[in-house]
Amino acid sequence: MPLRCLIAAVPLIALIVAPPALAEDVPITDPIPEKPITSGIALTLDEVITLPRSEPTPPVTDARLRRHARINYVGEVPDGSGRLYVPDLNSKLYLVQGGRSAEYLDVGATVGPDFFNNRGLGSGFGFVAFHPDFARNGRFYTTHTEARDALTTKPADYNQAGTIVIQSVVTEWTASDPSAGTFSGTRREILRIGFTGFTHAIQQIDFNPTALPHQDDYGKLYLAVGDGGRGVSSDDPQNLAIPHGKLIRIDPDGRDSPNGEYGIPVRNPFVGRPGAIGEVYAYGFRDPHRFSWDTVTRRMYLGSIGEHDIEAVYEVRAGDNFGWSDREGPFVFKRSDRCNLYPLPDNDAQFGYTYPVAAYDHDPPPGFPCTSDSGHAIVGGFVYRGKDIPELWGKYVFGDLVNGKLFYTNAHEMRRGQKLAPLYQLSVTDSSGRPMTMQDFAGDRRTDIRFGTNKAGDLFVLAKANGKIWKVTGTKPLPDVYPSLAGNLVAHYDFEHPSGNQEADRGRSGTPIDLVNGGPAARVADGAYKGSRYSLQTKQVDPATPGNDDWKAGTYSQTGVPTLRAFNGVQQATVMGWVKMTGRNPSPNSNSANPDDFYNAIGIAGVLSGNSDGHAVRALLELIQVDGVLKVVALGRRIDGGASQTFAATDDWQKILPPGEWVFLTATFDFNTGKMALYKNGEALPGSYVVTGDPWGVGTGQGPYRTSPTDPRGIKIGGSFPQNTREGNPCDCRFDNLMFLDRALEPWEIQKQYALTS
Repeated sequence: MPLRCLIAAVPLIALIVAPPALAEDVPITDPIPEKPITSGIALTLDEVITLPRSEPTPPVTDARLRRHARINYVGEVPDGSGRLYVPDLNSKLYLVQGGRSAEYLDVGATVGPDFFNNRGLGSGFGFVAFHPDFARNGRFYTTHTEARDALTTKPADYNQAGTIVIQSVVTEWTASDPSAGTFSGTRREILRIGFTGFTHAIQQIDFNPTALPHQDDYGKLYLAVGDGGRGVSSDDPQNLAIPHGKLIRIDPDGRDSPNGEYGIPVRNPFVGRPGAIGEVYAYGFRDPHRFSWDTVTRRMYLGSIGEHDIEAVYEVRAGDNFGWSDREGPFVFKRSDRCNLYPLPDNDAQFGYTYPVAAYDHDPPPGFPCTSDSGHAIVGGFVYRGKDIPELWGKYVFGDLVNGKLFYTNAHEMRRGQKLAPLYQLSVTDSSGRPMTMQDFAGDRRTDIRFGTNKAGDLFVLAKANGKIWKVTGTKPLPDVYPSLAGNLVAHYDFEHPSGNQEADRGRSGTPIDLVNGGPAARVADGAYKGSRYSLQTKQVDPATPGNDDWKAGTYSQTGVPTLRAFNGVQQATVMGWVKMTGRNPSPNSNSANPDDFYNAIGIAGVLSGNSDGHAVRALLELIQVDGVLKVVALGRRIDGGASQTFAATDDWQKILPPGEWVFLTATFDFNTGKMALYKNGEALPGSYVVTGDPWGVGTGQGPYRTSPTDPRGIKIGGSFPQNTREGNPCDCRFDNLMFLDRALEPWEIQKQYALTS
């Protein structure tokens, strides 16, 4: 072929083979990189009651349904009696007063054999809503699921296309005596909806507590109707002709509905629109799980459980379209690609979708199947407007119902059409002030928490895992974290929160670490400071035998640990905590045949680099030999695979870390300026840099200078290789209150943190 033909052909081939990709066609790897900020405060929870044990009928094998009691809400009966009500999905409605519970109504027994509660996380007696005028009219409303003969003998008012497997039924109950302790009266069915899946049926039903008797919204019943699991394969949530994937509003006093059992409020946004049912108030939901009203601003907030990645809070107004399943949160969802989310197109405004006011994403572990449940689901809560806890005033408190993490956003920052409101993670303590997690309170890694409130605006937390209800009675500063540190505390291990062979992370990243080789035995009763009960023991076990049996701790993933993404491209970092030398250090080199050969380093704690084999680090506190002398050092690496810099303390290491004495050590790293520092017990240690020149490459070009844009491969504590492939630099030491931060702390902050726990 002539040369000119070859030249002419190249651009044509390139155009055909690799057309430029539009930005909106490129998947987003981390939809919401901003992680919850550690709030610096803890909620004090006091136990109110444990509800009776219950089980689905017939018994089930799904562990998610085998709970102590499937309680899912607590509210106050609106009759001035102070009685609380608690529905149990397995069948019964309880009244609680004076620390005791009593069965008010057995919904399942009343419904009969069609009552269905043994498949689907929301199946059974789903919710109850008392009419605001219950004291006079005795009316309350429930939603429950039915199957079996009901599917053929009880026609639904609305069905999805396909084979119906369950029906959600809304019932009106009228008590003969509203003040009675058990129900006696009448009932009538007002609405029945059929679903083709066992998930995402009717969730919450409720009345607007801010509506006054003379206002249009008074006595109107809201129903959060899920998409039946069909949103990933159909446009049901966008189809206004059916209630699925919608928030609907009905008038129980009316009779102009298609079935003649309820009314359709004339101010509902789609009344009279061709092709739409008048019940729809807002639409485009997957699983609208819990909603509530701010009793001051009267805004409605709804927590919506996502499909792929996004757990979202929406402010809901009449006529809103929240986008599912064309959108998941503020991102494009493609039914042809369930494994990714995509950026919004340039012309997105023309579609008129309403996006969240607050949200977080799943961040599943590496290699986790994208279509599997990653164990995250938002549970909506309440804007606190009670009188007793001013620190919570105006904060929307909600959580993750699976792992039990609690969050808040400031109500004034949750604004439609603006950037997502910052999320703050709350801690919890018991009434004695002991730091705990909701998993501790629930006695299970799957907490199944929900929230409730009463007329006074008090906040309650309840857990299906053990059937308990707690009242939030106050707040406390985190007992062992100075407040200015809280927002940058990526990972925090106090060794008071065991989970089998792991230690839970109290920092914002939620990165558990493995207690390698030692397991639970590595947690010893020796706290470094007042209020601490346990610490971590690391040590060499058998120096005479080559292997990797040393006790250490940490986490490792060859593809990077996404929960440690705060150290991806970071400009600064801090590693600090309490350390005690408890044995022979340094240790004999178990990888050497020479009995006189000792390791030339003692591992303390650090964040691994993005290409680490389990040894190389991004930021590390350690003891290493410098010019043949063992020194306490801060060692950092800005670029994966690049040169490291070491800042070594001048003083003898045994003076800094005397045997048998707890010492508070800190190392700070500023990758932008190339500066490092060391501190003992809050005071700066004199020292010098070991490597001459500019190993981090911060002296040329223009900053800011950051670490490599890769997720660290893990954390190591008390030695190298947390994946347990090799023994390296073991430390016969104890550790307490270890902190890994994505900021270089100021000297005064280090002093304050030391003073707080000394």
